[in-house]
Amino acid sequence: MTSRPEEPAISKPTNSHSPRAEVSGTGLAKVLSSRDALFVGFGAMIGFGWIVLTSGWLQSAGTLGAMLAFAAGGVIMIFVGLVYSELVAAMPFAGGEHNYLLRGLGPRGAVFGSWAIAGGYISVVMFEAVAIPQTVEYIFPNLSQIYLWNVAGSDVYLTWAIVGSAAALIIGLINIRGIKTASLVQTFVVSFLLIVGVLLIVGTSVGAEPSNAQPLFTGGVPGMIAVLVAVPFLFVGFDVIPQSAEEVRVPPRQIGALVVVSVLMAIVWYLLIIFTSSMAIPSSDLAGYELVTADALAILLGHEIWGTIVIAGGLAGIITSWNAFLIGASRLLFSMARARMIPLWFGKLHPQYRTPSNAVIFISALAFVAPFLGSGMLGWIVDAGSPAIIIAYFMVSVVFLVLRKKEPHMDRPMRVGGRGNAGGTVIGVLSVILTALLLFIYIPVTPWSAQLGWPSWVMFGAWMLLGICFIARLPGGIRPGEKAEADLIAAVQAKRGET
Repeated sequence: MTSRPEEPAISKPTNSHSPRAEVSGTGLAKVLSSRDALFVGFGAMIGFGWIVLTSGWLQSAGTLGAMLAFAAGGVIMIFVGLVYSELVAAMPFAGGEHNYLLRGLGPRGAVFGSWAIAGGYISVVMFEAVAIPQTVEYIFPNLSQIYLWNVAGSDVYLTWAIVGSAAALIIGLINIRGIKTASLVQTFVVSFLLIVGVLLIVGTSVGAEPSNAQPLFTGGVPGMIAVLVAVPFLFVGFDVIPQSAEEVRVPPRQIGALVVVSVLMAIVWYLLIIFTSSMAIPSSDLAGYELVTADALAILLGHEIWGTIVIAGGLAGIITSWNAFLIGASRLLFSMARARMIPLWFGKLHPQYRTPSNAVIFISALAFVAPFLGSGMLGWIVDAGSPAIIIAYFMVSVVFLVLRKKEPHMDRPMRVGGRGNAGGTVIGVLSVILTALLLFIYIPVTPWSAQLGWPSWVMFGAWMLLGICFIARLPGGIRPGEKAEADLIAAVQAKRGET
């Protein structure tokens, strides 16, 4: 039976801020319903990219080429999602990847993979902090006032940066107050996004011009790969559900199913965005539109107000993605601190709200600073975060196979591939191969990696180097398995003379 060791150094609550909430063994409040968890995962995947990047996708690969690239990327994420669904059902603990990697690979592998995905999550939070003032500026063109400096060719204005920093402060405070409060915000905003999706369908049905979708393919295979490179950053988020597993009050098997459903919802969303945008604007005119999806709905329904509503949907997407990744990253840092992998400071729970407040403060501080580096940071952040995300997905896929072999009798409330081992092994092998191929795209020797500039590699390298420093501090001799975390905590406490 999978269990979680008690943690004496991090205080346990005697009550929760919600009288209806259960409390997990580590002090986190179990307050999320299945809908809450689903909207956290789906909302994480639907950020701001669908507003600003659609034109580039269509120009690079054509209508059908872009849709096929996203479908292919979606298939990869479905296999990864299936792997996660079995693992989260077996180990429904906060920290997601941290638990799976620790059990299958031991502490060093767990730190490397967990630190990588934490960096990917934080890169999304920083991205959204920069994206939100950029989006607000489309609604309020005179937003940029009081020039500060220029970073990477991007002018930074005080009023512009304050909008992003203020949002970081507000969303951080919401998350400190509790995951239920954060999930209520998530549910409201995702519901608005779904309304925008319905409007796009209506607009396509009444104002579409099929000839605008031509050419169906441009750029050949390289064009499709150029679109595929963006898939990890745009689909990352379903794994936020496992990060918050200790705060979901549904059976473990159902948590696993929510992971897969959230991925399917995101695939449908992105395909809808590409299709509706291509039906509204001729390919020859795409370069003249900066916000293609918003302009597409305005054209389809014949009034600018509809484009403004889509931009509002973009703001909604920023909030849902930001909120979800702040939840995921903070729970991951909390779990790593609880296992003594990183400083215990990150494992402190708020005495009233039972949230990992120090981890939330740390991530929100990075988001607070990001807007002062300007919009030129957007590309750097995306390119630095994507390979980190795929490293973690690849490692989790490997662990899936390792645990299937080493622990065949492990309690698995949700067993993908049927009762036998063969079906699950096939899914695991495909997940390993597909994530390895996706990771190969980012290796500097490949032609597609050229789009990752040196600032992105510096950011990625610095983050992973810090993770390696944490690995070097770990005591040796800790074997993978169910007791790996308890053994690691005991070894660290003995080394430091803790009781």
